Amino acid sequence: MLTDQVAIITGAGRGIGRVIALTLAEQGANVLINDVDEESAQRVAAEIEQHGHESLAFVADVTDEAQIERMVQAALDKWGRVDILVNNAGITRDNLLVRMKEDQWDAVLDVNLKGAFICSKVVARPMMKARGGRIINIASVVGLIGNVGQANYSAAKGGLIALTKTTARELAGRGITCNAVAPGFIETAMTQQLSEEAREALLGQVPLARPGTAEDVAAVVAFLASSEAEYITGQVINVDGGMVM
Repeated sequence: MLTDQVAIITGAGRGIGRVIALTLAEQGANVLINDVDEESAQRVAAEIEQHGHESLAFVADVTDEAQIERMVQAALDKWGRVDILVNNAGITRDNLLVRMKEDQWDAVLDVNLKGAFICSKVVARPMMKARGGRIINIASVVGLIGNVGQANYSAAKGGLIALTKTTARELAGRGITCNAVAPGFIETAMTQQLSEEAREALLGQVPLARPGTAEDVAAVVAFLASSEAEYITGQVINVDGGMVM
């Protein structure tokens, strides 16, 4: 259980981030919902509060350090602590390598990798003072195996895995763990738009022969955020039905 813990989740207005937020709240955490879309963030925060848990919606761009400093301070002002950071915010700008524009590369690296760096850097300060905390990065199996048309996304997620390991080494002495969760083919609004042929091709790479769910990912995040995972750091846990295997 995460009773009275304080969690900040980036990109939590929809999709996997939303489900992670609801799952941590169900386990007793107070949750700051970050998103660039205010309506989405407010909707998830209201959903959490309807279930009797405390939440705060905060609009901030994860690539802007000043905005992230204000976001972390808002959590500290409201609850006096930050115990958990989930770096979930991410975007895609898919294209083949030879056709990829420089702005497509930069946008994905900025949000998916630089954003996690900034959020981790800012939240580490209060965590270090408290001598404890959990940083959980939402990576992807494509950061391990690559994917056609996703040179930018694969590079960002591979970089996020490396960042996870360095963060884990640097902050371990202060009782802070840092781990990554790498989802595979997860059923989301985006994957539901795939053609039947594309879905079958993806499922053919999954030994369990079904897509995962956002709840599958959230369950691993909740475990890593808990006291039961206090001796686990610097790890990458694939939630992929065996795809990478």
